[in-house]
Amino acid sequence: MKKLFFFVLVFLTAEMTFGQFTVGIKVGYDAAKLSTNIDSIKTNFQSGFQIGAFVRIGKRVYLQPELYYTTTGGVFTSNMTNWKQNVKIGSMDVPLLIGCKIINSDFLNLRILAGPMASFVVNKSVSDAGGVSGPITSSDLNTVNWAIQAGAGMDIWKLTLDVRYQVGLNQLIKSVQNYTFNSYNNIWVVSLGFKIL
Repeated sequence: MKKLFFFVLVFLTAEMTFGQFTVGIKVGYDAAKLSTNIDSIKTNFQSGFQIGAFVRIGKRVYLQPELYYTTTGGVFTSNMTNWKQNVKIGSMDVPLLIGCKIINSDFLNLRILAGPMASFVVNKSVSDAGGVSGPITSSDLNTVNWAIQAGAGMDIWKLTLDVRYQVGLNQLIKSVQNYTFNSYNNIWVVSLGFKIL
């Protein structure tokens, strides 16, 4: 009962303070690339998905916290020692975005948005894709990561479409055996959402 009362109180405060409060669900496609500064190792994009929810508070200028599960990763290939490894990551991501509606009407909105994001790795795996074992293990992956997201979006009635680029702020993989990876997780995301409230 206390939790329900607290939710109602927060909802009413947001409505009175900001004038608009929206809750929605979203799904998305992402293309991630784990960078590296080693010339002899190449990296490729890996496809993933995200699913979660968002809250939007405000009218023309708004605050948008989100919570969603994301799958990302990448493929590392060594030209010199002929190993190839596939890195897969599942994480709970919590962005806190600030947006501005360039076009703001009841039926159509065009938006820009940006903000920081915390990413908490909940599952991870590293597999060898060739006959030679690679140096990376799942324990080499950092479990808490930070990033900046920026992009644009469009709302048509209750549907939302966002395109964002995410830049990793800390190294997902620092050093492994004789390698210093300096690997950051950079991601393109396209998501589709639906406003419930």
